[in-house]
Amino acid sequence: MKRYHLAPLITALAVLTMLVAVPAVSASGQSPDPSSSWTKVYGDDPSGWTGRAGLQAVELRNRLYVMGGRTPDPSQFDPFAGILWNDVWESRDLGASWNRLGTAPWAARGYFQAVTRGGAMYVMGGQNLGAGGVPPSEFFNDVWTSRDGVSWKLLTDHAPWQARAGLSAIEFKGWIYVLGGSNGDDVAIGGSGRELFNDVWRSRDGKSWQLVTSAAPWPARAGAAVVQKNGYLYLLGGENGFLCTVGPAGLQCPYFNDVWRSRDGATWELVTAAAAWSARPGHQAQVLGDTIVVFGGFGWPSPVNPTQPPGPDNPLLPGHPTDQWASRDGSQWTKLPGSPWNATSSADIKYDFDSLVVRTGILGLRQSIFTFGGDREISFVSPDPTAVDDEVWRFSPQLWRW
Repeated sequence: MKRYHLAPLITALAVLTMLVAVPAVSASGQSPDPSSSWTKVYGDDPSGWTGRAGLQAVELRNRLYVMGGRTPDPSQFDPFAGILWNDVWESRDLGASWNRLGTAPWAARGYFQAVTRGGAMYVMGGQNLGAGGVPPSEFFNDVWTSRDGVSWKLLTDHAPWQARAGLSAIEFKGWIYVLGGSNGDDVAIGGSGRELFNDVWRSRDGKSWQLVTSAAPWPARAGAAVVQKNGYLYLLGGENGFLCTVGPAGLQCPYFNDVWRSRDGATWELVTAAAAWSARPGHQAQVLGDTIVVFGGFGWPSPVNPTQPPGPDNPLLPGHPTDQWASRDGSQWTKLPGSPWNATSSADIKYDFDSLVVRTGILGLRQSIFTFGGDREISFVSPDPTAVDDEVWRFSPQLWRW
């Protein structure tokens, strides 16, 4: 994290008071509504990176990097097939334009993790989609590092944690932490089932790993969001299955909206068993200032006519959550106005995207959430590449009244 001396801060604040604010211009070329703080920075560029989900993005030395991920491929026979990537792209202008650095030596993959520590980026875990996109997938527990996105070094072929995708990872107190994830293809996509994890591992260098706990008290899961705040790790939401069922209480999905926290990754306390936001996977959480922000994610679709089974005459409607929430403690949540990405319906909401907090503005005094890519599909059975995005968006709150 950047640190600034007091004198430059005072000078910058004085300059800011004399500046006339100029509203950002949205992707449509129009000034956004004053109440909106989401701005599209990049997208729909045929010369840039292809739309994808399960990708990763990092910031290093004031440059943004996008890498890996999955793009659906309806031309292949298997409906769950996709194109896997191991390309690396760099932006030197906060996501407005991108330059392809090349192909990384690590195997093409999606649903992996990338973090930064000590002036380097680290790539770990993830999965491919099997030969020709047909399960079983290969799952990874290799770890790679690079200082520039061009030259990569293999740190370990097989970390001691079991190969997995949907894992969570974060740099925390000088350690790289890996939490949860799953191995195996879900029956929903033709697999034989998944093993879910609730173990926690950490490493100083990405090569040597320590087992922090083999069984954290939170239920095993994949796709959890992890942030750090005030000396705590927070783990939020995720899933332990893909398919929902209809029971006596209505629609029941194997998704979580619990929040847990820990000072060391070993001892955890339950902050809330059910946050105000709906249970979901594929979401993101970031910390702006002293506030945790949760947004995006997958929501189970519903047929136009709920009394009839879905089909050509009764299509599915997307059910992705359009809300966004903020909390200072992970327990009490406030629903924010508007929707992420200025969404007007569930069809505009992404899941399996990535996000970063980036310092912007004069001397980097302002924090913004940047999001990259993401999936808006409602079913893998009918792949839709147009619903997998190549977009970069920025969320910059104007007022902190939460």
